[in-house]
Amino acid sequence: MEQNTKDQSVLAYIKQLTEKEEEMYGNPDLNDADIKALHTVQSELDQYWDLLRQRRAFRDAGEDPERAKMRSSETIENYKE
Repeated sequence: MEQNTKDQSVLAYIKQLTEKEEEMYGNPDLNDADIKALHTVQSELDQYWDLLRQRRAFRDAGEDPERAKMRSSETIENYKE
C-alpha cells in the first residue's frame, strides 16, 4: 500500500507540473526567462515520468520499487528512442 501511495505522490506532482506547463504554453508573451522556466518544467516532467516508469518496472519484475532513483535530465535527454 505504501508503494502505491508513493506512486500516487509522484503522479500528483506530474499533474502539477503538467498544469504549469500548459499554463505557460497558453501565454503568448513568453519572455526569455519564461522560456527557460518552461524548459526547466519540461525537464523535470521527464525526470518524474522516468522515475515512475522505473518504479513500475521494478515492481513488475518482483523487485523493490524503492530501488528507483531520480536520474539527471542529461541522462534522460540522451536516451535513444
